[in-house]
Amino acid sequence: MRFALLAPVVACAVFAQNRQVTDAEVMRVHRSALIIDTHNDVSMKTVKGYDIGQRAPRGSTDIPRLKAGNIGATFFAAYVPGRYAREKKAAAYARTVIDSIRNDIAGRHPETFVFAKTADDIVNARKRGKIAALIGLEGGHAIEDSVETLGEFFNSGVRYMTLTHSNTNNWADSSGDILNKSVKHHGGLNDLGRSIVREMNKLGMIVDISHVADDTFWDVLETSRAPVFASHSSCRAISNARRNMTDDMIVAMAKKGGVIQINFACSFLNDRVRTDAVQEKEKINKKFGNDQDSLKTYVEANFARATLADVVAHIDHVVKIAGIGAVGIGSDFDGVDCTPIGLDDVSKFPNLTRALLEKGYTAEQIQKIYGGNTLRLMRQVEAASQS
Repeated sequence: MRFALLAPVVACAVFAQNRQVTDAEVMRVHRSALIIDTHNDVSMKTVKGYDIGQRAPRGSTDIPRLKAGNIGATFFAAYVPGRYAREKKAAAYARTVIDSIRNDIAGRHPETFVFAKTADDIVNARKRGKIAALIGLEGGHAIEDSVETLGEFFNSGVRYMTLTHSNTNNWADSSGDILNKSVKHHGGLNDLGRSIVREMNKLGMIVDISHVADDTFWDVLETSRAPVFASHSSCRAISNARRNMTDDMIVAMAKKGGVIQINFACSFLNDRVRTDAVQEKEKINKKFGNDQDSLKTYVEANFARATLADVVAHIDHVVKIAGIGAVGIGSDFDGVDCTPIGLDDVSKFPNLTRALLEKGYTAEQIQKIYGGNTLRLMRQVEAASQS
C-alpha cells in the first residue's frame, strides 16, 4: 500500500498548458481512441460478489463509468496474494479469480463485454460497440512452478502473466522483497524461470515485468524472443520506487518492442507523495486490512495525492527517452489506495485526453498511447508464438 502525509499544497509538478483546446476537440479525439487499460483490479471485488454492472458509490470501476470513460478493452487482473503460495493454494485461487472474470464480469454482462484473447478480438469488440474483457495473471507463484498449469491458464484465456508479485517465487526475484536477506533470491531468473519465459513465448502469452527485481528484468529481456511489457509501472526517474522502471530499462525494453503501461498509484507518480508515506504505511495497513475501498477513501481524504499532471509527466518522459511507441496505460484502478486528482476513476479518461492535447500531443499520438502500442505488441507476441 502507498501513503503520503497531508500537505497544504498537493505534491505535483506544475502542468504548463501549451495550447488551448475546446471541449469538442477533446471529445472528438477521445472517441477516436481505442483505450486499452492493461491492469484493473476490480476482479478482486467481483470474486467476492461485487456487481460491476451497478454504479458504485466508491471504488473506481463499474460499467456506467467504463462507458463514460470510453474504455475499449480492459485486462482484469487475476491477482493471487502471496499467502496462497505459502498455503499451497495459489493455482486453486487463480482459477477462482479467472472464473470470476469470465463469468461475473464478461458472462454476467454480455450486453457490455466480449471476452477477448487476441488483438483482433479487441478490435472486433470495438466494432460491435462492446468492451473487450481480457485476463492478466498477477503473480507467477500462481502456476506453482508448472508449465502445464501455465498452459491450462492460457487455455482459460490468460494473456499475460506478471512474473512475480511482491514476493520472490521459486524461479524469479521480486522487487518487493529484494532487500529482505531472509528470502532466498536467485539473482534474477533461474533456469526454471528462463524455461517459463520461453514457454510463455511459445504459447503467445505476454511476459509482464511489473513487480520484478531489476536483475529479473534484465534476464527476461535477454531470454524472451517476443516483446515484453510492464502492465502497471511508472518511471523511476520521476518517483524513485523500486516498482518503477529506470530509464535504461525503459529504453532497452522499447528497443525490443516493449511498452511501459503507466500506473496511476500516487506514490509511483510523485516522489514527494512516495517519501512522505514511509512513516504511516504499517499503521494504516493494520487499520483497514483488506477493505480496499475504505482504505482508498481514507487515504485520499487525509493524505497528499498526485495529480493528472503527474501522469502526463510520466508519459512525456517515456516518449522523450524511448519514443511514442513505448508507452501505454495500466491504471491499477481498484488495486491502489490513492488515485491522482483528475483521474479518480475509469470515467475520467477524457481529462487525460485534454491534458495530452494541451501538452501538444496529436490525435494519432494519443491513439498510440491509449491502445495502438498495446495492440501492436500483442500482435508481435502472437506472431512470435507461431514462428
